Amino acid sequence: MSKKAVILLSGGLDSTTTLYYAKKKRYKCFCLIFDYGQRHKKEIKSAVKIAKLLKCEYKIIKIKMPWSKSALTDRKIKVPIRRDIKKMKKEIPSTYVPARNTIFLGFAVSYAESIGADSIFIGANALDYSGYPDCRPNFYKAYKKVIGLGTKAGVKGRKIKIITPLINKTKAEIVKMGMKLRVPYYLTWSCYKGGAKPCGKCDSCLLRAKGFYEALKKQEVLCRSHGKY
Repeated sequence: MSKKAVILLSGGLDSTTTLYYAKKKRYKCFCLIFDYGQRHKKEIKSAVKIAKLLKCEYKIIKIKMPWSKSALTDRKIKVPIRRDIKKMKKEIPSTYVPARNTIFLGFAVSYAESIGADSIFIGANALDYSGYPDCRPNFYKAYKKVIGLGTKAGVKGRKIKIITPLINKTKAEIVKMGMKLRVPYYLTWSCYKGGAKPCGKCDSCLLRAKGFYEALKKQEVLCRSHGKY
């Protein structure tokens, strides 16, 4: 019998890599996709395409957070562009959505407990990231205690694990991991804006570009050193 896992799938690079990782580990994956009033629906469409491609059951959870005052949910607030990558992790940007991952994980825990899943996978990353506090290891360490104390499964000794396979990886390491897993990155969407093409200037675009550049550059150097070019 396959192990069951709930996957938080946004349609971006990290969450898609995480889904493929979970599949590689032979989990039967159930995807949660959130429509929380973000600036555009492109990431939702990407998530649906990816879930269908892997033949995973998925649910789109629609919630409203009109109080959030985030650049991702309020079009009146400008998305910050061209931020210094080295400074990103030291500042919490206007794209932070208050307690977003706490809320998402709450849904995931409820879903996991209901279907008998023993794991929740989330593509959180604390190295090459925008500085969100709910992407850091200590947050997930604390949340695991919440699950153990606040669910029937936890009280009965059937702990639901939160698995964060990307938490201590650079974007380049994530990209290389995804390439080995044959992740179709062309289907993913990372840009905070919803234009016809990625803006190439927001935090998410800059970090994605950094990851691919460093991953492919090192791969090219390796190939050259082995006489493959």
